[in-house]
Amino acid sequence: MPRNGLSVDVEDWFQVGAFERVIDKADWDSLSPGVERNTDAVLALFAESGAKGTFFTLGWVAQRYPALIRRIVAAGHELASHGWDHQRVFTMTAPEFRADLVRARGALEDAGGVAISGYRAPSFSIDTRTPWAFAELAEAGYRYSSSVAPLRHDHYGWPEAPRYAFRPLADAALVELPVTVAQIGSRRVATGGGFFRLLPAALTDFAVRQVNAEGQPAVFYFHPWEIDPDQPRVANAPLRSRLRHYSRLGAMAGKLRGLIARHDWGRVDAVVDALAPPGATHRMAA
Repeated sequence: MPRNGLSVDVEDWFQVGAFERVIDKADWDSLSPGVERNTDAVLALFAESGAKGTFFTLGWVAQRYPALIRRIVAAGHELASHGWDHQRVFTMTAPEFRADLVRARGALEDAGGVAISGYRAPSFSIDTRTPWAFAELAEAGYRYSSSVAPLRHDHYGWPEAPRYAFRPLADAALVELPVTVAQIGSRRVATGGGFFRLLPAALTDFAVRQVNAEGQPAVFYFHPWEIDPDQPRVANAPLRSRLRHYSRLGAMAGKLRGLIARHDWGRVDAVVDALAPPGATHRMAA
């Protein structure tokens, strides 16, 4: 069994939370896509080292690129859900979230021909505002979620959440496996995605070693668009969003190769299989 979970959030450059106020979803199909080309590049990068991972994929992407979904599955990676079109969970009601889960899973299973049992919320948007979301996932039959960022961030985060796997419901076997953060004194520091791209790789190495030393698996994530320095620029996005999104794109592929080589990685479902029974249920406030 792998020691740590390697994961990819499969979405296109125009579907990210940073641009959601300046790019209308109605315009997505008219924009220059990069998700198929970039995800194929990720598949090739993983194949170089023999690494396997989990591809948390939007249903919107699966519907439009079914051959890509089949290539992910054929390469031995786990296919999991990232929701339909990157709508944050805390912007939905429980019935809307339920419908989103059904629509996304249908597109993924139709394209990939495999059962979907894992879920990651767009922008880690399961937090204290959405105490009902875990119950919806359990009712829908998901084995695990990796939807919590256990830190404080200006766009998301549940800083009081456990750093490691926990059961969010007392009456269900659903496991939440938060993404890994480094604990530095009293502060939790993010390590995946743009944080990995912008900050020294040594910080993520430190976090992986730190959680492994405590007998826990690390969970790392990134996006296919992060290895594409030639993607279109969104000039009318806020400066802070542009700096976060476009900085050090050219360095990302090399940093990923190094990270994969230095640690033991695998599919997130295999990491869940290898977990000791998660500790006490951690219930969110209603």
